[in-house]
Amino acid sequence: MEKIRGFEIAKGFEDKEITMPIRKTKASAGYDVCAAEDCTILPFKPGDKPTLVKTGLKAYMPEDEYLMICNRSSNPGKKGLVLANSIGIIDADYYGNQDNDGHIMYAFYNVKNEPVEIKKGDAIGQAIFQKFLTVDNDTATGLRTGGFGSTSK
Repeated sequence: MEKIRGFEIAKGFEDKEITMPIRKTKASAGYDVCAAEDCTILPFKPGDKPTLVKTGLKAYMPEDEYLMICNRSSNPGKKGLVLANSIGIIDADYYGNQDNDGHIMYAFYNVKNEPVEIKKGDAIGQAIFQKFLTVDNDTATGLRTGGFGSTSK
């Protein structure tokens, strides 16, 4: 069977019993994504960097697609967790990059006054594959050389 799009275990997580994303209903757009390990997200203070929650996953897809990673709808109200970047965009060329193999992480801020405990296997977000369009005179020829923050280098 030809591989078109999907999830794989990222390097370094092969023996960690990672939960693979699934859709819960046939009409669900998003695949539920789980945490790869226990972590604590402390209450936000100005100047704090977001807490990166590891998934142990990477995603492959055609070059004209991306993976949108979104928060769970219940996270802000129940746990006080918001995504630092509102939504995350995983480009097709992030897969297998030399910095981190395309490992997908969720960047959370905790807006409650108490720490939030995330347990291995807890659902932390959703992932939705989508197509994208380019403009008529698009001339992008750059190649990704790494992970987070490498696009502009």
